[in-house]
Amino acid sequence: MSNANFIDYVKVFCRSGKGGAGSAHLHRDKFNPKGGPDGGDGGRGGHVIIRGHNQLWTLLHLKYDRHLVATDGEPGGSSLKTGAGGEDVYIDVPLGTVVRNAETQEQIFEITGHMEQKILFEGGRGGLGNNHFKSATNQTPRYAQPGESGQEGWVVMELKVLADVGLVGFPNAGKSTLLSAVSAARPKIADYPFTTLVPSLGIVKYRENRSYVMADIPGIIEGASEGKGLGHRFLRHIERNAILLFLIPSDSRDVRKDYDILLEELGKYNPELLDKKRMLVITKSDLLDEELTEELRKELPDVPSTFISSVANKGLVRMNDMIWNLLNS
Repeated sequence: MSNANFIDYVKVFCRSGKGGAGSAHLHRDKFNPKGGPDGGDGGRGGHVIIRGHNQLWTLLHLKYDRHLVATDGEPGGSSLKTGAGGEDVYIDVPLGTVVRNAETQEQIFEITGHMEQKILFEGGRGGLGNNHFKSATNQTPRYAQPGESGQEGWVVMELKVLADVGLVGFPNAGKSTLLSAVSAARPKIADYPFTTLVPSLGIVKYRENRSYVMADIPGIIEGASEGKGLGHRFLRHIERNAILLFLIPSDSRDVRKDYDILLEELGKYNPELLDKKRMLVITKSDLLDEELTEELRKELPDVPSTFISSVANKGLVRMNDMIWNLLNS
């Protein structure tokens, strides 16, 4: 999927249907010219329903359809006939979509399951027909209840990519190269920062027909938690990953310092990210000989770590074994 087609943020207007009015009909026929009330109830207005779908990966389909309106309920009829209900509007979204109030930014709910449904705006209830209002003292009420109004408002939908493993690192750390080396994903790769502007997903095949999903997240820079660089636009995608794979190139001036900066930015954005399982991968290790590798190994932080070269296909099997064991530990 091209970068232009990856949409992870949309603002839409939604309105549920109004309930149909109850009927104030009085029964009349040639055998009963003064019959009692037989007005039926109005139908319910249509709901606006958000539904998760595991075959959607972007909010692109909502980019040009930003007014989503359910139909109104039909009014009640004679002979106690209830009006037809309004048609519900179903909005299919990718798993990991968060729905917020556009004005307050308060989270309404999050969709994480396939075919999971949540009502965003309920349709108005249909009004009661005059049959409900007859009594001993008022046997022929000539009034009925109007239907309730629907609900409406602007909401924001944000997609947080769901993946088993999220690649975390500075721009040009080799994240896209790694993803293309271990999966069929083909992210844009070039020798300059911020090549990756949107997340890319790849399915990594493991032993015995097993697999896991890896996400290439746009590069972090110092100050990202305050919105610098691509800021919050990509940090939210890291929240939905089970494991964080920190990638630091072997030619870094200070691997431990780079790791601490990355960790600090994640903690400032959301302290809960520090509780996730994490692993350190030193990329571009084909630039190192055995002596330099051992020297660098002594400086690494106390987390599971390994050395790889995506270009030379070095250390990828060991890395996959470590990731799989961490996922299932």
